[in-house]
Amino acid sequence: MRVLITGTSGFVGAELARSMSGPHDVVCLSRKPTDVEGVTALQGDFATEEGLALVEGAIDVVVHLAAVTGAGTERACMAVNVLGTHLLLRTLIDRGCRKFVLASSIAAIGFQSARFRPLQVPIPDEHPCLDRDGYGVSKYLMEEVTRYVARQEDDVDIINIRLASVIPEDRTPSPVQPGPVGQWSIGAPSLLYLSDAARCFRMAAESAHKPGVRIMNAVGAQACVAAPVPDILRAWYGADADALDMSHYERPGHERDPLYSIDRVREEIGFTPARSVLPD
Repeated sequence: MRVLITGTSGFVGAELARSMSGPHDVVCLSRKPTDVEGVTALQGDFATEEGLALVEGAIDVVVHLAAVTGAGTERACMAVNVLGTHLLLRTLIDRGCRKFVLASSIAAIGFQSARFRPLQVPIPDEHPCLDRDGYGVSKYLMEEVTRYVARQEDDVDIINIRLASVIPEDRTPSPVQPGPVGQWSIGAPSLLYLSDAARCFRMAAESAHKPGVRIMNAVGAQACVAAPVPDILRAWYGADADALDMSHYERPGHERDPLYSIDRVREEIGFTPARSVLPD
């Protein structure tokens, strides 16, 4: 395949480009230089017509990783993550591309606020957006843009990966302890190693064509917690935790299952995290 990957100067994008550059013809588009051998590296902004004009020839699959992250302003998140992604989709579809894999975020549900409360656990792939901070809603609206585009283009296959916080291969994360809820709440123990994140995007890009829009959580196979998940949630949410059905985690062997459901990503594209985010 000829694959366009955006955001390849970043952590996940560079690793994915390296992974796919052997069997595929990889074109990288990033605002900063891409330090990956064996690829066509273009320096430009995906959110502009000038940047997209750098990409020449047919593209079979787009893997879209570039974005304004959670530290960005609300305005920047909307301009780049929503409007920029619409421009990317529309431009590449008009040029014949029919498969897209997009990096959404587990933050699309709105956990960046300490006031956030999930509607259920494990959190389903299409849990609604309850965001108060701008980044999460920009990722949710990006997903909605893909639905809009798919209603116009019946044969387009779009996979939105609600990606966990990605950590380096040499990092051993500290399990979350029971205590007051922090700004990142459910995001803090929902981690994925870099190798697993890159493999997830590669498997999505290489998966069989299936027209429509799919949203899939991608987090580690365990929650990175020092105590059973119900203990963490009760410490965080107090009486609000009583509204949650936590029976899933009360079964033997499931006490530290992920806070996000990862059944769909396994069933749809065959991805299962290989590395545990819990210390040995």
